[in-house]
Amino acid sequence: MSLEDDIAQLKIQEQKLQFSSFSEEDAWNLGQAMRAAATSKKHPFVIDIRVSGRKLFFTALPGSVPENENWVQRKINIVMLKHKSSYHIGREIAQNGKVLNEAQGFNPIDIAPHGGCFPIIIKNVGIVGTITVSGIPQREDHNFVVEQLCSFLKLDHTALKLAAE
Repeated sequence: MSLEDDIAQLKIQEQKLQFSSFSEEDAWNLGQAMRAAATSKKHPFVIDIRVSGRKLFFTALPGSVPENENWVQRKINIVMLKHKSSYHIGREIAQNGKVLNEAQGFNPIDIAPHGGCFPIIIKNVGIVGTITVSGIPQREDHNFVVEQLCSFLKLDHTALKLAAE
């Protein structure tokens, strides 16, 4: 799949994977479902769900390491600055060759434009938080979050997933 195809599909994901509302109970239920799916696949994830910076769900699964929690925060930082999924931002950087640096107001150590963080978007409101995983290669991190959001929102994952690389 080309960068252009990826970016087009990522835009569609961000348009379709939106909530009508998102509560603490939603965060808990989504987090539990994500934990169960990750456990069954033996993914060594850290899973983090936040609204307005408030951590509503967090788990570190077997095989994850403290570094994963650092990656989660860095992915969240870039999503909240750019209002796109972290993988979307990374694919745009790969396409245009422009890295995010201090001259643009970004401290590279504080951000990670790598797959695994998806914005919580409420229809007619905007981005209110993030759903983040870290633990496997970045495209797989992203795909896992999208698959879980599709399941939670009862949307067809086959229509929204990224094609194989």
